[in-house]
Amino acid sequence: MWAMVMPHPGSPLVWQQVPDPPLERPDQIRVRLQAAAVNPVDTKLRQRGVLINPDQPAILGCDGAGIVTEVGSQVRRFQVGDPVFFCYGGIGLAAGTYAEQVVIPEWVAARKPEALSFVQAAALPLVLITAWESLLERGRLQAGQQVFVAAGAGGVGHIAIQIATIHAAHVITTVSTPAKAELVQSLGCDRVLNYRQQDWQQQILAWTQGQGVDLGFDTVGGSHLQQVAEVVRPYGDVVTILQPDGINWQALRPRNLRLSVVWMLAPMRYGWQSELVRQRQILEHNLEHLVSGKLRVHISHTLPLVEANTAHHLIEQGGMTGKIVLTM
Repeated sequence: MWAMVMPHPGSPLVWQQVPDPPLERPDQIRVRLQAAAVNPVDTKLRQRGVLINPDQPAILGCDGAGIVTEVGSQVRRFQVGDPVFFCYGGIGLAAGTYAEQVVIPEWVAARKPEALSFVQAAALPLVLITAWESLLERGRLQAGQQVFVAAGAGGVGHIAIQIATIHAAHVITTVSTPAKAELVQSLGCDRVLNYRQQDWQQQILAWTQGQGVDLGFDTVGGSHLQQVAEVVRPYGDVVTILQPDGINWQALRPRNLRLSVVWMLAPMRYGWQSELVRQRQILEHNLEHLVSGKLRVHISHTLPLVEANTAHHLIEQGGMTGKIVLTM
């Protein structure tokens, strides 16, 4: 098969032929990929090396969608010809989705509904699972609460806005351009702040009559987490999906905030099968919303697989809107 291969950390991806991946366990399925999403973590792994055997050549890509072409002897959930989508591989434990085929455990894959294209399906798993875990499982989101989603037009952010809206929360977010503001408003956001033109912290406190939001969701990382925490009410929740730094604990502790860190890839990295199954069930739980259009993914670019380096360059420039998807 053909794949985009990372020869070593820091190098561009290379288009080359590699052996077809074998089925090594009876619970595995082979998928002929139709589309694969590009996520910021892919660009970081390309620069630093994958998490397992970082100096070895690797095929990146966690998100994929395609058609089952072979099943192991113990597979019961799928048969040849079934369309599936999933988040698995691409961090060093197993070959990723920047390829024509992939072999994965059947229990990480969800059945793709007919109403969802392969491109849409491939774009969803990582961001949908991340947003769901962050808001509902860590942030304890409740109907009627006020939620701040940082960088609402980003891959995770624009999905988080919709999840919060579906659960009857009130959402405020930050963006950098009028076009991004228009997108998040179309997704149901109650208030949009241009962080380049407004003091977004002051505006959030004004929106909440000085109390602060119930839940602050940081998708930026670094010192931005401290800023998010400063606009959360006492006894509220702060959730981040990136490495935090520079936190002033003395400023946060008196307000009794609960801080949670979400790394959606941890179950795959450490082989937590029950958690991988739970993540697949998050996808399945949201199928009704995806089919009805209540939840949709914004695709900013669709590129052929051979142009994966272009996709990485676009992400590394910053300011992405929605998702980039590669097609086979």
